[in-house]
Amino acid sequence: MAKSPQPDTRERIVRAASLLMQRQGYEGTGIKQVAQEAKATLGSVYHFFPGGKQAVGVAAVQHADQEFAELLSASLSQEADPAKAVAACARALAGHLRDSGWVDGCPISATALETTGRVPDIEQAVTQAFQHWRDMVADTLRGAGFPEGDAHDLATTVISTLEGAELTAQVFKSETPLTVAGEHLARLINSYKG
Repeated sequence: MAKSPQPDTRERIVRAASLLMQRQGYEGTGIKQVAQEAKATLGSVYHFFPGGKQAVGVAAVQHADQEFAELLSASLSQEADPAKAVAACARALAGHLRDSGWVDGCPISATALETTGRVPDIEQAVTQAFQHWRDMVADTLRGAGFPEGDAHDLATTVISTLEGAELTAQVFKSETPLTVAGEHLARLINSYKG
């Protein structure tokens, strides 16, 4: 059996920064800590990210965006019915959060809250991530025959609700907020089917 290739230094730095920022936010994550967690030298971090902490932060948010998008895509593709797919997504998020010991919630929420209005490059990366996720849900809804306006509005509601439910689930160390949110989002989506 072939071994999977080890991530290169840049990828290790980005993954480490992403995980640290998810758990302790952008402000609480230092370049030295990122280097230590990535098992990289400080010089390597600056070699790959001459823009320093902000450049690492943008790459970390983009990485988190892709990771969450993969989970979202897998969940949305499990079911042909978009209402059931969104409920499945909520259950998947609840399971992931539980399996992490309630520490790995939304990969960008802490960073989003800390950097809005203060760190434009990271704020832009966060905005793009939320738009990406919303667009994925909207594409699923449009693919199921929902009109453009309804698909966009429902997708905005789905992402916003899942974000809030994930935070609440993390605080209470319970899957219930996510599973309940998923069930109610499914009802909402079904109500638009007419």
